[in-house]
Amino acid sequence: MRPTPALLAHAQTALAELLRFARPADQALSAYFRAHRALGQQERAFIAETVFAVLRRKRSLAAAAGSAAPRDLVIAALVRVFGLSGRALEQDADLVTRVKTAPARDLPEAVRADLPDWLWERLVAACGAQEAQAIAQGLLGAAPLDLRVNLAKLSREAALARLGPQAAPTPHSPAGIRLKGKPQINRHALFLDGAVEVQDEGSQLLAYLLAPRRGEMVADFCAGAGGKTLALAMLMHGSGRVYAMDVSQKRLRELAPRAARAGISNVHPIVLAGEGDVRVKRLAGKLDRVLVDAPCSGFGTLRRNPDLKWRHGPTAVAELAAKQARILNAAAKLLKPGGRLVYATCSILPDENEAVAEGFAAAHPEFQPLSCAELLAAQRIPLATDKYLRLWPHRHGTDGFFAAAFERR
Repeated sequence: MRPTPALLAHAQTALAELLRFARPADQALSAYFRAHRALGQQERAFIAETVFAVLRRKRSLAAAAGSAAPRDLVIAALVRVFGLSGRALEQDADLVTRVKTAPARDLPEAVRADLPDWLWERLVAACGAQEAQAIAQGLLGAAPLDLRVNLAKLSREAALARLGPQAAPTPHSPAGIRLKGKPQINRHALFLDGAVEVQDEGSQLLAYLLAPRRGEMVADFCAGAGGKTLALAMLMHGSGRVYAMDVSQKRLRELAPRAARAGISNVHPIVLAGEGDVRVKRLAGKLDRVLVDAPCSGFGTLRRNPDLKWRHGPTAVAELAAKQARILNAAAKLLKPGGRLVYATCSILPDENEAVAEGFAAAHPEFQPLSCAELLAAQRIPLATDKYLRLWPHRHGTDGFFAAAFERR
């Protein structure tokens, strides 16, 4: 749509609020829309796409505009990202010309990558400059809409037939479907019936890595709203028991209606007071499988949450890594001999990934590292990985994920 001066003003005001980074961007934008209920659906979509484009490319847009003012960033995004002309914008001709003609090749690498300097340096140290730039570019696009088919209710083929030409099977997850565009899937009959759930393909693969069996006792130790919990329960065909554990009662509360919609009755939510909760101690040594999708920086989800790279700094990452180690140690106590433990994050930093996994392995010789490639191959999921599972937007089309697997001797 052609932006009016009033709509541009809304985008600039909303962006100014988001750039305060007082709360997650999606929450701040939802609050803005609640405060401006007269905005129509198309107007809201324009504002949302514009401000999120700025959050993704804030450094390079500011460099092109020669300014980090919200108004100038909005204009720069509309010109450089969406290709609008000065006539369409009816804005300062000098600013539009400057944005259009600003060279990209002369910018520092971190600016071209649209990353903070410290994050760029960490990526270069871990992967090299060329691969770091490829990772950064892969994180700049918008994420696709992935679904997980509830295979206990219908086959993926049947779901694809009902979703039509906008749907295609994901390349790795046997239960995954990727949709074109942004359809309102939460109004589709398949969603309302619990036959599909929104879940990134990378997240789906974590359930296949844990590979719970019928009749087992399993824990999703950082369950959140329960997306992976439901995937685990599906693989167990409704038998056994899945403990959905989390410190957030609010997040766990979302699980009950989702489980009911999916027809799942073997999920048992447990709100934890912390890693050393007495209910965890009661289950020590009794569980067959435990998934720890630990709280992390979320840098693997920058396509969906681009504000995270501006909200989290190196101090926060160090604090998260210490927290992840504590959570992993606590969760490991739940496993019986022969049990499988999977540690995962949606981070791209070794500090939160390999360093935590290797620190755990060194401190716990009773846990034997397993090959993620072999575990996925056993599930008939061929994936070019190795001891650890690493997923990247630019290589796999998923969010950035890391996983390490262990077996208690």
